[in-house]
Amino acid sequence: MSILSGKHILLGVTGSIAAYKAADLASKLTQAGAQVDVILTNAAEKFVTPLTYQSVTGRKAYTDKDLWGDEAHVLHVNLGKTADLLVIAPCTADTMAKLAHGMADNLLTVTALAATCPILIAPAMDGGMFYHPATQANLQTLQTRSVLVAGPAAGHLASGLKGVGRMLEPIEILGHIRIALGKKGILAGKKIIVTAGGTQEAIDPVRVITNHSSGKQGYALAQAALDAGAKVTLITTPTALTPPVGAEVIRVKSVQDMLDALLNETADALIMAAAGADFRPVHVAKDKLKKRDGIPQIQLEAAPDILKALSSPNEGKKRFNVTVGFAAESRDLLANASEKLKSKGLDFIAANDISANDAGFAVETNRITLLFATGTPETLPLMSKHDAAEKIIEHVARLLE
Repeated sequence: MSILSGKHILLGVTGSIAAYKAADLASKLTQAGAQVDVILTNAAEKFVTPLTYQSVTGRKAYTDKDLWGDEAHVLHVNLGKTADLLVIAPCTADTMAKLAHGMADNLLTVTALAATCPILIAPAMDGGMFYHPATQANLQTLQTRSVLVAGPAAGHLASGLKGVGRMLEPIEILGHIRIALGKKGILAGKKIIVTAGGTQEAIDPVRVITNHSSGKQGYALAQAALDAGAKVTLITTPTALTPPVGAEVIRVKSVQDMLDALLNETADALIMAAAGADFRPVHVAKDKLKKRDGIPQIQLEAAPDILKALSSPNEGKKRFNVTVGFAAESRDLLANASEKLKSKGLDFIAANDISANDAGFAVETNRITLLFATGTPETLPLMSKHDAAEKIIEHVARLLE
């Protein structure tokens, strides 16, 4: 998560049972390379001790005792002015009220007043507290001051009731943190569409023709675009992956579904990372094909060529300022990728050899060569799909300039 590497994150923890989740969030942020300073309120200390946070961040966790210590006159100012982001998770109804009314009666709230960085809160409270008119008024006040809000979610609450009030899970909050940090990124103000996964062409109501694409590279590209500040639409086939926080998700199955979805979209750039089927059955059986009826003879036809259709003059206008394709090949990699680059009218194409054990489908790494309509090819070394995604996003940003 290069967007978090070296960032100074202030994590405020208030008096909610969800404080135990905040320790996991602090750990995830630290593992991602962030410098995390934790501030606990007196009530938060009743749930989780400062030692817990110090253990996962490797840094001192601050409490109200520090407000009245040797650094009292500068501590909150220093913390508030050196942070890249102040995250309060969990944020109780009490702390929300204090923030909304400018109260500064503990180290966390006085630091929030002194902070010059963006503030993100993850509300956590029980029962009808979240929808109480006072809480909603405080929330609206904070949002008018550009305070970012993540959640809360609906579900089982500490009281045993069910409703809206659960703090988001740490991995979801992490996604909101990435969006907050990327707002002024290289793709700020741009819309990017990413397709991901292997399409499914029905044989009967049960069976499909598909491929080995896991969608990992496409999902990594969507996250990298979000990290760069873009508005992202992810058009995805069925997969076990969880879409990145902040992406608009359109779910499709077949090549035709994906093409129809794209024909309803315009964007600054399209990154076509999905593995679309080249062939599909001519006829789809109405009922499940049974073994007792013998081996079926399945006649295939060419599936729609998405990139060709999108570049057709019949479309009347260019839907995407930059179009990026992928070529997953098992032989003649560069020759096949170069032919696709030209025939589809792409700005550049990412070619990867799926016969390699450490690249291609399912694995976490990729070995990609970028071929450009204009310019010199660039061969990337073996790297994680997330790192490869960041490289591709950098090139998209340059072309959009």
